Amino acid sequence: MRRSMTVLLAVATALVLLAGCGAGDGDGDLTDDWPALPAAGAFTPAAGVCQAADFRDVVTLAAYQPIDCAEPHRVETVHVGAFPVGWPAPPSGGSTELRGAFAECDTRATGYVGDDWRAGRLRLSVALPSGPGWAAGSRWYRCDLSELTTVEAAATVVTRTGSLRDALKGPSPLRLGCQQTRGGRGGGVDALVPVDCGTRHDAEFVGVWRAPDVPYPTRQADWAPLYAGCRSALGRYVGVPDDGDLRFRSGVVVRPPGAGRWRVGDRGVRCYLWLSDRTVTRSLRGAGPAGLPVRTS
Repeated sequence: MRRSMTVLLAVATALVLLAGCGAGDGDGDLTDDWPALPAAGAFTPAAGVCQAADFRDVVTLAAYQPIDCAEPHRVETVHVGAFPVGWPAPPSGGSTELRGAFAECDTRATGYVGDDWRAGRLRLSVALPSGPGWAAGSRWYRCDLSELTTVEAAATVVTRTGSLRDALKGPSPLRLGCQQTRGGRGGGVDALVPVDCGTRHDAEFVGVWRAPDVPYPTRQADWAPLYAGCRSALGRYVGVPDDGDLRFRSGVVVRPPGAGRWRVGDRGVRCYLWLSDRTVTRSLRGAGPAGLPVRTS
């Protein structure tokens, strides 16, 4: 009797469990009765949020984990733009479309921080949707800023707290200013080290010159326009004539973006004055001809 009751209970339990799985359509085939999974949908990231992880040039939904910028982070999204809906695939590196996206990000980032972002220890990058995201309808591009330890070679990204919004509107520890050069081969400048303007130094950031849309400089002659452009920036910064005597007042150090960044549309060249024959203990901004006299020897 006990064995019969056990069997009956087992059968009843099995019937209840089967009933809980949901009713079929009565055709006796259970494999077609499960509801279809929803199709993968497009998503659009938000601006004004941050990411704890390092920048990625391709962003998937799984990797998108926005956080408040008050939390420690390494990337801040300053703008999200959109490509035309009809484009069949994400733009490739060096394409007109990607360079257009970078130009928009460049403008938006400058407005976001309050000055040309290159005037600070910052890097601007453009992120795109993944292939599956694009196929699902994503057409956005994301404009991301990161703080760097330096804008010289071997820069690393800083984990920071707080937003970069208006970070360069006034005085800021992020701003590039007075520098001390470190010599390289042939008497040139190998590196620039930030220093307080009240200490002895021989160089100073004077602004950004925007190069035209030309190939990246590879030959000596290709560099001439960059030096001429930075000399003009130097003249405006110090307040001296941009004439034939300017090269006798000060040397100039040019720091263009790397070849890869140039390819995607970054044409901003960082410019520095360089006093190869002396040092000063103040900023030369607005110093005029008296502060930057023509050298006679």
